[in-house]
Amino acid sequence: MIDFKQKLEESDPNIYKQSQLEENQVILDKLKKHRKAKNYFIALLVLAIVFSGKIMISSSGASQWLNNNPIINLVSHLGQNSDNKLQGEDRDKINILLLGMGGSNHEGGYLADTIMLISLQPSSKKVAMTSIPRDLTVPTANGSWRKVNSIHATAEAQEEGQGGPTMAETLSSVLDLKIDYYIRIDFDGFIKIIDELGGVDVDVENTLDDYSYPIRGEEENPDYFARFEHLHIEAGQQHMNGSLALKYARSRHAYGVEGSDFARAKRQQLILEAAKDKLLSKNNLLKPGMLSRIIAELNRNIKTNLDVWAMLKLWNDYKDVQREQISNTVLSDGPGGFLIAGRGEDGAYILIPQTGNFNKIQEMLKNIFGNNESVSNNNQTNNKIETQTSIIQIEKIDKEIKVAVLNGTWVSGLAANTAINLQEYGFKIIETANAPTREYTESVIYDLGYGKELKALEILQAAADAKLVYDAPSWLETYKNSPEHPDFILIIGSNK
Repeated sequence: MIDFKQKLEESDPNIYKQSQLEENQVILDKLKKHRKAKNYFIALLVLAIVFSGKIMISSSGASQWLNNNPIINLVSHLGQNSDNKLQGEDRDKINILLLGMGGSNHEGGYLADTIMLISLQPSSKKVAMTSIPRDLTVPTANGSWRKVNSIHATAEAQEEGQGGPTMAETLSSVLDLKIDYYIRIDFDGFIKIIDELGGVDVDVENTLDDYSYPIRGEEENPDYFARFEHLHIEAGQQHMNGSLALKYARSRHAYGVEGSDFARAKRQQLILEAAKDKLLSKNNLLKPGMLSRIIAELNRNIKTNLDVWAMLKLWNDYKDVQREQISNTVLSDGPGGFLIAGRGEDGAYILIPQTGNFNKIQEMLKNIFGNNESVSNNNQTNNKIETQTSIIQIEKIDKEIKVAVLNGTWVSGLAANTAINLQEYGFKIIETANAPTREYTESVIYDLGYGKELKALEILQAAADAKLVYDAPSWLETYKNSPEHPDFILIIGSNK
């Protein structure tokens, strides 16, 4: 059979493009007659993206029905023919930040409880999901360190609607990558959507026992023990309504293996996948009343900067991704989790990078698809710089070089963690302490040998991501006259 579109494109590209524009206009005119169907499709698409990227795993029956539905194909056609590019396509990585929180009806409702980075690679159609714990402490724009979950709440309190953009901007800086889009869903909406779907079926891997799950509304009960309930969920196939599904996803104090951040992130992904499977079942897609109610919940409980055309394009590009193309990473204080637990100045539990800075996490995310971004952009200059940096990072000093590591921030444990990292490079750490002042926004190095150990200085700068400074404060005299006399003073700043 002759492909007339292909022949037309080959003979005259300009006429072909005009014909495509005319065809798109015809589709838009038809959609005016099917506005409700268009809204259903958009609702399904937003839900699918919200469910942590698991939309990308299509169930065969529902996917075939969805792809063959004429109204769905009508709207989908617009996404296929869009001249717009998604942010991140040019660098072959689209990053979407997924946020889950209690919402206005909850105490502390705008604290981000679930934080997940979804990365998409257009060239390979791979998907990577990275769960970020809410207790991770990060540097903010004003130089202070704060728990990452509070950033959304603070920005939202200052100006409604700024929570999502501020979270995306902050994590873009901390993780050294561009977060292009964000999606925020309130838990009230999550519960109602799950209930509208008739609940979800979850294969519970381990029996979950959490004796201190907080009861909503009882946070200030004078009877301390009345503030909590015993959450018990047996291993095996379990049917969950919206409330139970949310508790299963949010539980933080379960006994045994289910009490870890890794287990919690995995449970969240199980719930989202179960919701996706239920949503995309043929029976549910054929229920206009149910879809209308879900659309209403979306309007009330979801905020995103994704345009409709971008949602359509994401659907077209990733709807057929298979399980083996999806990877999962959890930042935690467990083995290989990159983080270590500590206490802030107020005694609160926090998580900070094991090395004292975010370099290793940034490197992991840059290579999350198995290739280095600096190599994939074919920039020879960047390649040379990256190669030189890698050599410095793996090289160790061959003589005794003494370093005093001082914490120039108000976050506890940074000096000690940085010292552990520097010992891997062969440095002798003679002291870890707080700096005389604690308002350093950048990590800095004072060279007390005045250029005698240039190679060691080069390695120290790369390992600590610090700059050399020369405006020596008066308190340095104490170190110059000490018996140990360090070769370098490293002060850790809030950019780490």
